[in-house]
Amino acid sequence: MYGFRRWLLRQFGARIGKGVIIRPSVTIPYPWKLQIGDHSWIGDHAVLYCFAEISIGKNVVVSQKSYLCAGTHDFRSPSFDIQAFPIVIEDEAWLAADVFVAPGVTVGKGAVVGSRSSVFSNLPEMMVCVGSPARPIHARL
Repeated sequence: MYGFRRWLLRQFGARIGKGVIIRPSVTIPYPWKLQIGDHSWIGDHAVLYCFAEISIGKNVVVSQKSYLCAGTHDFRSPSFDIQAFPIVIEDEAWLAADVFVAPGVTVGKGAVVGSRSSVFSNLPEMMVCVGSPARPIHARL
């Protein structure tokens, strides 16, 4: 049913490339703000919370239970106004299981983010990054 899922998301305005796999349990509240490049894979129970644009490149893996959150609330505002900032996951990146990506973050091309890491700032390309907050630990070989 992957082809049907791609078709259905496109009907709601998502820009989905060819060969994209989106598992049945993925949550996408605002598909018209989503772009996924060719041959990327979104794992079980992932959440793509598209308050702002989420752009996922080609040949990317977003593993199970990962949460990409493009929206937050302004804690300085008495009414906790909603704020939205885009997320970019560049080509060939891999977010391992249960990774959190905060609003406004870019994960560089070919970066690997270790399981259960929390990404609050941009990560460089071709680096393995882990922790909370996620930090580069060594170059990807």
